[in-house]
Amino acid sequence: MRITPASELQNRVHALQSLMQEAGLDAVLMLQSADLFYFTGSIQQGLLYVPDSGDPIYMVRKDYTRARMESGLKEIVAFRSPKDLPGILADFGRSMPKTVGLELDVLPVSLYQRLRKVLGDAQVGDATHLIRTVRAVKSEYEIEIMKDAALMVDQVCQHAAEIIRPGMTDLELAAELEFTARKKGHQGITRMRGFNSELFYGHIFSGADSAAPAYLDAPLGGIGVNPSIGQGASYKRIEAHQPIIVDFAAAFDGYLVDQTRIFCIGELPADLQKGYDDMLAIEKHLKQIARPGISWGDLYESCYNLACEMGHKEHFMGAAGAQVSFIGHGVGIEVDEYPFIAKGFKDQLLKEKMTFAFEPKVVYPGKGAVGIENTFWVEDDGLKHITFTREEVFIID
Repeated sequence: MRITPASELQNRVHALQSLMQEAGLDAVLMLQSADLFYFTGSIQQGLLYVPDSGDPIYMVRKDYTRARMESGLKEIVAFRSPKDLPGILADFGRSMPKTVGLELDVLPVSLYQRLRKVLGDAQVGDATHLIRTVRAVKSEYEIEIMKDAALMVDQVCQHAAEIIRPGMTDLELAAELEFTARKKGHQGITRMRGFNSELFYGHIFSGADSAAPAYLDAPLGGIGVNPSIGQGASYKRIEAHQPIIVDFAAAFDGYLVDQTRIFCIGELPADLQKGYDDMLAIEKHLKQIARPGISWGDLYESCYNLACEMGHKEHFMGAAGAQVSFIGHGVGIEVDEYPFIAKGFKDQLLKEKMTFAFEPKVVYPGKGAVGIENTFWVEDDGLKHITFTREEVFIID
């Protein structure tokens, strides 16, 4: 178990404060678990107050003792409710801020209303973009943790090749692989920021189930075990010559990587193998053009156009009518971070040390889906692989 170094936290806070000063914010208040973990090293329940300069104050309701053990911040205090904020700031010689940023993309309205009363006449703005911008650029420390997660997901795939057999259900395969990951330190939670977005260890499904659309903002969804879940593995039995998708998020020491590999008992049908080869070619194209300074939207447009030229427009990134408008997504503490390799986003530029998963996939209705997914980090000379499992289809004899 890693404890985030105090120097890491300090660098992150300073990066946020620089953006706050540009945006004219006196302070940012954070409550969401992923943001708390990033800036404090802990997810103990409370408020993080970040001024535009000086030390942040981590106000902890539960559990204060654990927060003291887990966080490298200097100023950690116990508190009972947001109403304590003015008094705590006064204890540190600080007045109430005049402009405050909040996580308006995730903050429940009820909490917002409570904070709004406490903040009085302060002007309230959205700090979401600032927070996500800072989090998008990873440190060497973060990338090393993600490399450890990549080792885990590779071991999961190697184990899959050993245990897949005709007649086992997708759910049985998922359970075996999740058990393997858990024994190797998978934290058991895959965080997503989007409203009503939920994810377990990932998606494992085969044949026509892999082509089934679902509510989740993802190219593939699966049937799931019941309508209350509506995604993922089902009781479908694995058959020969059908694609078996192992789309697995390995989450370790707070950080995750996302990887997809294709397995098959015997050979894939020729049309699906052609589709898979095309998805590999799109990934290769991405690696040829992705450099710091290119816009996220231009990356998407170039790769999407290539998929269309290959004849996949109707079923690229989802079945017709259920397609998503992205091919890649940032990963780190959450699976839906900046950058988004997505339609639009022409003003958002790729930067060194950003990390993202790229997942070109194509659906064949009634047959299944194929595709590839890897997690990369950005360097000056291009993309570097974090995930590294071999990319050829795993053929099971």
